[in-house]
Amino acid sequence: MVDRIIAACDGAAKGNPGPAGWAYVIADSSGAPQRWRAGALGHSTNNVGELTALEQLLEATDPAVPLEVRLDSTYTRDAVTKWLANWKRNGWRTAGGKPVANQELIQHIDALLADRDVSFVYVAAHQVDGDPLNAIADKAASDAARHQRDASGTSSDLPVPDPVTPAGRAKVAKPARSGSGTGGGTGRTLAARYPGTCPCSRPYAKGDKITKVGASWGHPECASA
Repeated sequence: MVDRIIAACDGAAKGNPGPAGWAYVIADSSGAPQRWRAGALGHSTNNVGELTALEQLLEATDPAVPLEVRLDSTYTRDAVTKWLANWKRNGWRTAGGKPVANQELIQHIDALLADRDVSFVYVAAHQVDGDPLNAIADKAASDAARHQRDASGTSSDLPVPDPVTPAGRAKVAKPARSGSGTGGGTGRTLAARYPGTCPCSRPYAKGDKITKVGASWGHPECASA
């Protein structure tokens, strides 16, 4: 009997928004990859790719078996572990009164999580000694986004992640990276002159540190989500 399933999921958008994709890889209880799947999403955002990857992973795994999900998206992790209860209590509106972004996806994930033993483990992406399952999922999601083709396989034909230098950058240039990549941000932060709302739907206050998140401004952690 399988005591638990270890898996990783990731999403990508080349341009954010732009050509997008999702992927997951499922391993056994020792962490050895067993099967993987990736899908194209057309023109969408990185966050939609990340959420879709989790949705598809939950649908593909036995709800009776404990599941460990490794992911490099703080947005996805926080959406299901920190913000979800308040969103539901507020009628699927943010603290600022706006509709929750990606609401249908998050509601479906919420339903798939019901009565399941699921733990979420954040892992940093694009590291020399990073999580191998995350690296596989990242590569599969990026390929699906770039080529707009669905794909799947087993341990015999796993996507091969691009090499990473000690500085944490892939040796092979990519138009954009999923997970904790740039997400469209500039990396430069400044203090907000006025209060506003991040693309993740959470507000920020005057004086809070903000950075470019896609075409807007928001929380620095969301630029790397």
